[in-house]
Amino acid sequence: MPTIPALLQAGPTYSLEFYPPRNEKGDRQLARTLDHLMPLEPSFVSVTYGAGGTSRERTEEIVHDIRSRFGAQVLPHLTCIGHTKAEIEALLRTYEADGVTDLLALHGDPPADGRVLPEGDFRYAVELVEFVRELTEFSIGVAAHTEGHPLATSREADRDHQAAKLKVADFAMCQFFFEARHYIDFMEDMAARGVTTPVIPGVIPVTNPAQTRRMVEMAGGTFPTELGARLEGAETPAEGRAIGVEHAANLARELLDAGAPGIHFYPMNRWMATTDLYDALGLVETV
Repeated sequence: MPTIPALLQAGPTYSLEFYPPRNEKGDRQLARTLDHLMPLEPSFVSVTYGAGGTSRERTEEIVHDIRSRFGAQVLPHLTCIGHTKAEIEALLRTYEADGVTDLLALHGDPPADGRVLPEGDFRYAVELVEFVRELTEFSIGVAAHTEGHPLATSREADRDHQAAKLKVADFAMCQFFFEARHYIDFMEDMAARGVTTPVIPGVIPVTNPAQTRRMVEMAGGTFPTELGARLEGAETPAEGRAIGVEHAANLARELLDAGAPGIHFYPMNRWMATTDLYDALGLVETV
């Protein structure tokens, strides 16, 4: 199975992100979503890793399930905050045994409930990248923040830090955003710093504007006022979904035209809007 960097070299990738559910209802929802979306044959799918490693076992289970049921390329997220080298190595060996070829190495967020984590053996994502390289042959991705990291002290410092991180990675992936200029400006800044690492932008077909706005604000991003007004003015869920899909499709086209090597979609463990988005982009084969 080719690695994600190899897929990117072959042409635009179209990938999906899923997260571990918190309860049985969520498990059923994810199972239905996978049944609907995996037949679309995404280039690869990613599975997130909860703050402080809270979803470690569930992430492993979902990665294994997708690999075994669908034979798909899976990109597990792996965070280093609060983890020892022994814990990380155990995860690496599990993923090797499952046929995984790529990892997304992240620092990770502290638990939302304020729980204090053990100190751990890593301070920065770059240290995790170096550790994984020493032990394995995985291709390694990192996170890119097109609108800047929320904890950055300045734009220039943030860009310098991100450039240093991207230079040691094989590829990078972005959280979702809503205007192509954020990605274009970011890539220009990275090029000026000598970065050639491919960066995959993130796109979400918004169906829940209030939830999405909260997520964007937590990540330090911006949510367009006009898009929010259109979504909130929708008279039916179907109308709102159509607005979200239209914006996402237009953004994806603009990003690809600007040279993006692929698009990473955020279905939020649901399928209808993403199915519509694949159709809008002409990615669904018709008989």
